[in-house]
Amino acid sequence: MNYLSAKNFILNELNQLSPSLTYHGKHHTLDVLNVAESLCVAESISYEATVRIMTAALLHDCGFLRNYHEHEKHSCKIAQEVLPQFNYTEGDIKHICEMIMATKIPQMPKDYCAKILCDADLDYLGRNDFYAIGQTLFSEMKIMHLVETEEEWNNIQIRFLERHQFFTKTSLYARTPRKNEHLEGLKKIIEKK
Repeated sequence: MNYLSAKNFILNELNQLSPSLTYHGKHHTLDVLNVAESLCVAESISYEATVRIMTAALLHDCGFLRNYHEHEKHSCKIAQEVLPQFNYTEGDIKHICEMIMATKIPQMPKDYCAKILCDADLDYLGRNDFYAIGQTLFSEMKIMHLVETEEEWNNIQIRFLERHQFFTKTSLYARTPRKNEHLEGLKKIIEKK
């Protein structure tokens, strides 16, 4: 696996993402990549598995280059088209696609590598920048006509946080308490309306 060359290629491709993707832009991919790397270290993941996880993190939202809906399937198609030229085996690509598909909401990871990618993808739910990042998703969803009002958005966030769970030991410990605080904060905002 020639990870560094694949990384450079994929990041260059992500420069073509639409500016209307205020949440799912290249900045989100870089955030997920950084968190995934940290989780791989914290969870003592092997080098080869780490490379596959990092590659999946790079590719998990590249399907937005082709279609907003069902972007995970498009991300897998891109992985299948691109990764062979960087010496990824069929087995590597299959595993990478399984991890990418696990990030589809509701997240359903089938192995620990997929759990790491899922936790990295939604790490912001348990961070201090939750509201700032959430605002970028609200803006994107408004542009895509998926939500209209802030009240509707806050209700969506409440339902999402209530159903969401982290999977890795690291994220469960480090992110769940803050995520629960955000949930309570959103409920208070709704109660005041």
